[in-house]
Amino acid sequence: MNGTAHAWGSQRDDRRRKWWASVAALAVVVVVSSLTQVVNAPSARAASLPATTIQHDLAFADSRLAATAGRLATTAYPVRTGTNGVWTTVGAKDWTSGFFPGAMWQEYARTKDPLWKQRAEAWQAGVEVNKTDDSSHDVGFQIFDSFGKDAVLTGGANAKAVVLTAARTLSTRYNPTVGAVRSWDARTDTTKYRVIIDNMMNLELLFWASQNGGDPAWATMAATHAKTTARDFFRPDGGSWHVVNYDQKTGKVLSKTTAQGYSNSSTWSRGEAWAVHGFTMSYRFTHDATFLTTAQNSADYFLSHLPADKVPYWDFSLPSTAGQPRDTSAAAIAASGLVELSSFTTDATRKARYLDGARDILAALSSPAYLAENTTNQAVLLHGTQNKPAGSYDTGIMFGDYYFIEALQRYAAATGVSTAPTTPTTTAPPTTTAKSTTTTAPPTTTAGL
Repeated sequence: MNGTAHAWGSQRDDRRRKWWASVAALAVVVVVSSLTQVVNAPSARAASLPATTIQHDLAFADSRLAATAGRLATTAYPVRTGTNGVWTTVGAKDWTSGFFPGAMWQEYARTKDPLWKQRAEAWQAGVEVNKTDDSSHDVGFQIFDSFGKDAVLTGGANAKAVVLTAARTLSTRYNPTVGAVRSWDARTDTTKYRVIIDNMMNLELLFWASQNGGDPAWATMAATHAKTTARDFFRPDGGSWHVVNYDQKTGKVLSKTTAQGYSNSSTWSRGEAWAVHGFTMSYRFTHDATFLTTAQNSADYFLSHLPADKVPYWDFSLPSTAGQPRDTSAAAIAASGLVELSSFTTDATRKARYLDGARDILAALSSPAYLAENTTNQAVLLHGTQNKPAGSYDTGIMFGDYYFIEALQRYAAATGVSTAPTTPTTTAPPTTTAKSTTTTAPPTTTAGL
């Protein structure tokens, strides 16, 4: 071989080596890219919630509510279960009194069975006394979750009149300097002006009433309250405070604390759930982008801080979760809010995140670990926490059941699942023969307690 041929061969070998090196490098890029896509790809559906599960859960809730109605006087309102699984009841003045008739109105909406309407009317009758009670913001929970549902479902003139009176009452607790409705303490208290995150839920009373014959100013009050809450109750990471105290003469924030969370710097899980649900509702009435953004930020925080089984502990900021109770009521409230939030979210990724998040939570609540089926507990859900610092936890909770039913019905509607009953749902026998326990002197201004 001469020198020219040898040089040409060397050049050809160099080109081949460079070509194979390029191919190898490209292959590495492809492999790495593929691996990155796998790592960053959305995870597989964490849980399944088939139509049969939704239908089964609702039928089970029917049977539990029917059994409770069959054993209680219409002046007794179930609030939480005791250690024996039996409902503890309270009087109509308790902040939770609207949830039991409200749950039965939800069953009437689904089944059209007149017996549910009769039951709801029987228990809500006693709640009417709260329509002129201006001692707290709880008139929203008491009246709108009972008479409000009646007015929406039946168009009844009396129910609407009760709602309008209650809205007028709640509006008297609004301070334009603070820009919020006072939650706790007497309307005339001059020493403090405490507002709690729970109050977001009671704005629906003002919004709805203002659009149905009431004073348009009530909607302005509600929207301003929501804006004040969005501004003052949230940390940069989306977590929330439970209680904010204001100087009622200047509107200045005096303190940010908790009443039911782990600490003043922690995020109480039910408080965050109230935010998801309440800001979504506020967006429904106003289409104010601030409320949608706040709802989304709260939802992102809630979902990102859930444990593996998707049911939160009672506080998101616990130094250790060992031995700590869960709160199924927070899970149910958030799930319901997430379903509605998904309907308002235009971004496809976010929309799927919220609807799938609701699905995963509801699937967990439907499991034997949390559903009270095949137990003697008279509630629908187990392991609720009403007030951990006060020693009320690991029980069934009526408002947890209420929002669980709401969330199931909302999710079914969002996913095209029929919830119409195929068999009668109001003749189920009682789950236990034990009698309920009635508390004495129930608190009247303890929303969230």
